[in-house]
Amino acid sequence: MKNEIESQIYSRVATISRKNIIIFECIKQEYLIDLYIAMLSKINLNLLFILLSVCAIANAQSLDQARKFYNEGNFEAAKPVFEKYIKISPKDPSYNHWYGVCLYETGNIGEAEKYIKFAASRKVQEAYRYLGELYFKTYRFDEAAEAYNSYIKLLTKKKANTEAFEEKLDLAEKANRMLENTEDIQIIDSIIVDKDSFLSAYKLSPESGEIQYFEDFFESDEIIEDIVYLNQRGDKAFYSNKNGDKGYDIFTLNKNLDGWADEQQLSGSVNSNFNEKYPFVMPDGVTLYFASDKDGSLGGYDLYVTRYNNNNNTYLNPEQLGMPFNSPYNDYLMVIDEVKGVGWFASDRFQEDGKVVIYTFIPNDSKVTVESEDPEYKRKRAMISSIEDSWKAQSDYNELRKKARTAAVRIEKKKDFTFVVNDQIIYHTISEFKDEGARNLFTKQQQAKESLSSLSKQLLKAREAYSKGNTSQKAHLKESILQMEENQEQLISEVHKLEIQARNAEIKSLQKK
Repeated sequence: MKNEIESQIYSRVATISRKNIIIFECIKQEYLIDLYIAMLSKINLNLLFILLSVCAIANAQSLDQARKFYNEGNFEAAKPVFEKYIKISPKDPSYNHWYGVCLYETGNIGEAEKYIKFAASRKVQEAYRYLGELYFKTYRFDEAAEAYNSYIKLLTKKKANTEAFEEKLDLAEKANRMLENTEDIQIIDSIIVDKDSFLSAYKLSPESGEIQYFEDFFESDEIIEDIVYLNQRGDKAFYSNKNGDKGYDIFTLNKNLDGWADEQQLSGSVNSNFNEKYPFVMPDGVTLYFASDKDGSLGGYDLYVTRYNNNNNTYLNPEQLGMPFNSPYNDYLMVIDEVKGVGWFASDRFQEDGKVVIYTFIPNDSKVTVESEDPEYKRKRAMISSIEDSWKAQSDYNELRKKARTAAVRIEKKKDFTFVVNDQIIYHTISEFKDEGARNLFTKQQQAKESLSSLSKQLLKAREAYSKGNTSQKAHLKESILQMEENQEQLISEVHKLEIQARNAEIKSLQKK
């Protein structure tokens, strides 16, 4: 009896359109026919058809709403509706494309592939574009290039602009070359942490400097997703900050006797018209690692390295790091601790929103590439699908891993004073002076500073007494204040002169060595 009723309803729906057949199949899933049979004694087939018609209209509106969500980029809301329709009509190219894109955009890349691939096989134009992106994010760069090529050809036939996708094609081909030269690096650990607290995984030794969150260093209420790197001596800071409407640039601060000086922007070879962030400087004071999302980056932020050229006080053109350090996702904050013999970098590859993975690796003295005839093995090494794949046979990484995870105790050095010799050398104790003449000059300078400090206190008291005294007292203090002011100027000049003489003598002595 149920089959007979279904046939009657089906024939009436089919006279309207194929779309209604699909809607009817959806209604069947909701067991409305079973409901009718249960109520057969109370209603008739015409009444049921009215009910089905109303439901058909509702389902049509549901599909239209899902397409509206899709066009607005609300893929999460559109996904369950397209999922229902793909079950009813699994060979429909449009449903496959829409549902596949919803899966892709909501993070289910693996499941999305078969639907988008089916839509592309049925010549759905936009499926080629998404197929290119999907292949790119899963490190199948040669297949991504093929998909972009097909998409460009379709756009060309319609005389549409292809420039953006030609750039994607070039990037896919570049990524494929990078994959072939994946560095054979030993990755000994990986820790997934909250992005907001990712610095907790970086356990630097004091000799390698210090990393702080931007808002902590600057004691700012403004939250900026970046860090401040302080060198070992704590007198030089590197960080990125907003540069008007241009984005983020990397700046530096130098600390002198009076505190932090005005910030200086790094040269144009480092900063671009895009965003440069997450700086780290090696103890040599020359090698700078940073992240940038500029043209040529594989995806989001990529890692770059450059070196300071002392001859012209600028930085060399940055080099983009290869795989596995860089990926089609965001990669940033490369840090190398020469004391511990390890390095770290952060990546959000294959991570859910709000999470990042911090990889710990053993830096190579020179670049060594992965040697294998198996392209799938190279792809896995580039992706870091398993850190064990990078381990050397019969190697025990437990001790090194433990050291990398342990925070080093920072022992504060005794600081009697702060004397800047040059950009790389600062003294805090008298024993650090290498030249005896420079040491004697600095000792005289310190004595003159003490005399200046004592005189300044006397002058302050005399001025206070002058302001409160009567006419006779003011007349008596006037000569004394004028003499002290003259002596103060002489001492200031002497302190400055002795400091320069001591610095020049020490630098001259160091240059001889």
